[in-house]
Amino acid sequence: MLPMLPPAIKRGSAELAVLSILAEGPLHGYELARRIEERTGGVLRFTLASLYPLLYRLEKRGALAAEWKAAPNGRSRRYYRITPRGRGQLEPLREQWRRYLEALQRLPGLADA
Repeated sequence: MLPMLPPAIKRGSAELAVLSILAEGPLHGYELARRIEERTGGVLRFTLASLYPLLYRLEKRGALAAEWKAAPNGRSRRYYRITPRGRGQLEPLREQWRRYLEALQRLPGLADA
């Protein structure tokens, strides 16, 4: 497993990670954090203490909606889903990251990284 990213890089990619995973379907916070970690091979890991403030900000901006539902284990959990506004924000965000990563690949020593 690769080491975790420095906090500044993780903060910059957090919104993209959350919106990308929730574009596949609604999840509660713990499952969302687990899927991000799984999909990134452990490079991106979010504690619930760092994830929930981001979820609340995205919800306040209208990119996410949340509702309480009973989980399969019977406990009530807050499930988050991406909204049409969030989907509209996701593709430009993906494009910005694509351009950024392509630019990094043009730097000496990174093309083969």
